[in-house]
Amino acid sequence: MTVVPNAGRARISPLGLAFLGVASIGWGLNFPIMKHLLSEWPPLSSRGLCGIVGAAGLALVALARRQSLAVPKDMRLRLVLVSVLTIGSWIAFMGLALLWLSASEAAILGISIPVWVAFLAWPILGERLSVLRAAALTVALAGIVVLIGGNGIDASVEKLPGLLCALIGAVGVALGTVLTKHFPLKMPPLSLAAWQIAIGCVPIAIVGLAVEQPQLSALSATGWASMIYMTLIQFCLCYVCWFAALERLPAATASIGTLLVPVVGVLAAAAMLHEPLGFREVTALAVTLGGVAVALRS
Repeated sequence: MTVVPNAGRARISPLGLAFLGVASIGWGLNFPIMKHLLSEWPPLSSRGLCGIVGAAGLALVALARRQSLAVPKDMRLRLVLVSVLTIGSWIAFMGLALLWLSASEAAILGISIPVWVAFLAWPILGERLSVLRAAALTVALAGIVVLIGGNGIDASVEKLPGLLCALIGAVGVALGTVLTKHFPLKMPPLSLAAWQIAIGCVPIAIVGLAVEQPQLSALSATGWASMIYMTLIQFCLCYVCWFAALERLPAATASIGTLLVPVVGVLAAAAMLHEPLGFREVTALAVTLGGVAVALRS
């Protein structure tokens, strides 16, 4: 009876945990940084352009590690579909959501992705929900309800466009994740990430440049620093660390470890943007995190 637990513990690499920590903290800090950048540059242009440059950086890292960037012909349509869902929808809709939501609210809503993955995996993959997992996911959704309705109906209606955008982005990522399991994309991880980010961000950047018409002169030194962070840290360093963590840790450990992202996002938003960190935010974060964590473990 002790063989399995011991084997599981032996697979926990301290270096893997360090990589996971860097990725999770880096992605968490990105929420308040994105929120600040929106005061200087529009969401689609900033996120789309940063993603394109970040994808180029990831491609260089992949080539340096001798990972092929070639995409098999039978995978190309699947790659485009999954990339638009997992990357494009998240980049576009979460950027738009921050026009109405605080960084901490967006971070908490981002936790809902595993909830939608579980629900969508049932009809698409035939993965039935156990009673425990269904209950845990219901608790997670309750946390989101606390977040949405905590300040009353008027406040909720005012933030409705942001809430819808964040949920559309989360459901898009979830659908893309489920389809990836249904139609596996067999490519080296960094090469796959480079292609997915590029395919997902190019149309976002094109629409942003055409509609938003951003001006470089509008960026302050802090704005440029935010753009550099999003490019080098969010899209490059965090993805490199994430895949390095996956090579060294069980998938379940890595998945639960990413729950650090919204925690960092909420705390960083309070520290950097002076966003409220009261009973409503803490309760929503704790309830949603607890529900998702139980669901991932069950």
